Amino acid sequence: MIMEQRAQRLAPTTEPRDWGFTDEELATHPTVYRPDLLKGKVYLVSGGGSGMGRGMAYLLARLGADVMICGRRAEKLEQTAAGIRRHLGREIGTHAMTIRDPEQVEALVAATYDRFGRLDTLVNNGGGQFPQAAIDFSIKGWNAVIDTNLNGTWYMMQAAAQRWRDAGRPGSIVSIVAPTDRGMPGVAHTVAARAGVIGLTRTVAVEWAPLGIRVNCVSPGLIGTEGLGVYPPEAAKEWPKANPMKRWGSPMDIAQACCWIAGPAGNFVTGEVCTVDGGGRLWGELWTAGRPSWFSF
Repeated sequence: MIMEQRAQRLAPTTEPRDWGFTDEELATHPTVYRPDLLKGKVYLVSGGGSGMGRGMAYLLARLGADVMICGRRAEKLEQTAAGIRRHLGREIGTHAMTIRDPEQVEALVAATYDRFGRLDTLVNNGGGQFPQAAIDFSIKGWNAVIDTNLNGTWYMMQAAAQRWRDAGRPGSIVSIVAPTDRGMPGVAHTVAARAGVIGLTRTVAVEWAPLGIRVNCVSPGLIGTEGLGVYPPEAAKEWPKANPMKRWGSPMDIAQACCWIAGPAGNFVTGEVCTVDGGGRLWGELWTAGRPSWFSF
């Protein structure tokens, strides 16, 4: 039954109820990694209460890591923690906050050290955007997305790196970014912010190499999570055509990519963008706000 549900969730569909994995699926989805791979390591995941971040929290806990998740809504964080407790028998830390406030970021990192005594890897998954034609962006809307997706990511990166530098310890950072190579009509604000994160990553990967800090990005394509529900139905109708594999990726696809590039297998990788999009950057179109009539076939 579970395998049938997984196949259904990856199949082309525009029904929101089919987006995302259940707690049971996240707890049992096949993985290439051994169960104790990350035992003794501490991971901090922003946006860990839902979507891809929730998938990351499950996989990291399954692999033995101690995990702290953060996000704006305490109830979502607690729901994820409760699911992990129920299905995996593991405890994780939760911390409600916003990455847009550098003081709250500092408090989050401090809380992680207070609970677990260390931090090995930061996964910057927190962020958000809304679909709209760029010409109609309000100043407030533009600034909100840039502040969250670029500034917030930077606050997290800097706070973690300073802790590692001061303690003389290595660390690893992975930031989730949107596809930027060809742009993504409908969410120009997040493409601008994520392109900034990519440029930032490539720069500090060099600056921080003497400190033993690796910095990388993972760029997901069309991933089936509940977050897709914010986009209009007319856009969703075309999404299965957005990559040559003609299906969704899953939260576990992104979680496993993060485990690879952040973990021991990726220890000679820094300053890179790992694209996980089913070939979408090579073929297909992704119109997040719907296809304008000018571009109709």
